[in-house]
Amino acid sequence: MAKVLIVEDDRQLSTLLVDSLTAQGYQPETVYKGAEGLERLRFYKYDVIILDWELPEMSGPEIAKQFRDGGGVTPILMLTGKREIEEKEQGLDAGADDYLTKPFHLKELAARLRALLRRPAAVNKTELRVGDITLRPGSAQAFKGDEELKLQPRELALLEFFMRHPNQPFSAEAILDRVWSSESDASSDQVRIQVMRLRKKIDDEGKESLIKTAHRVGYMMVPPAE
Repeated sequence: MAKVLIVEDDRQLSTLLVDSLTAQGYQPETVYKGAEGLERLRFYKYDVIILDWELPEMSGPEIAKQFRDGGGVTPILMLTGKREIEEKEQGLDAGADDYLTKPFHLKELAARLRALLRRPAAVNKTELRVGDITLRPGSAQAFKGDEELKLQPRELALLEFFMRHPNQPFSAEAILDRVWSSESDASSDQVRIQVMRLRKKIDDEGKESLIKTAHRVGYMMVPPAE
């Protein structure tokens, strides 16, 4: 479940994007001012950014440039009403990975997002496997062997996060940042509870859990030895 930040001051368009992306299985968040968008990017992690060109307080290219100058690598899709190639070049030079000229069709935006999400090595698989657990992000399905797992959306998002980052320990705070919405008031206890529930659904009784508790760090998924 990819986490998407939408920085767009047109509230009608923002609502349309949120509804469309949610229906496709994304986890969208939206802000309406440029400075607020940059602030989100400084403190939270996203899988892809939808960034409007014309924004209050800061322009899209300004945000992209500051984000890239600060080491940000998240793919950026720039939305723009500008049609001159020189202006689009300016956006790309600022750090955008792709641009989409308004008005656009939601199917085209969805295709652009999929293309951007395929670029990083961590997200280019259409099927993830760890032990006998298989996850298909595109269809939001998870299987244990041949049996489909009945997972709640949060459990599915947590499983996908762990499967994309095997053998990497994450604190509860880091997991909250990547799996929960930035507006959520969830706590570290919520992470512990969700991990416990997920373990019950994916682990074999009497065997060691795939999701290890890393002492003084948090949690990590460790694939079984072959």
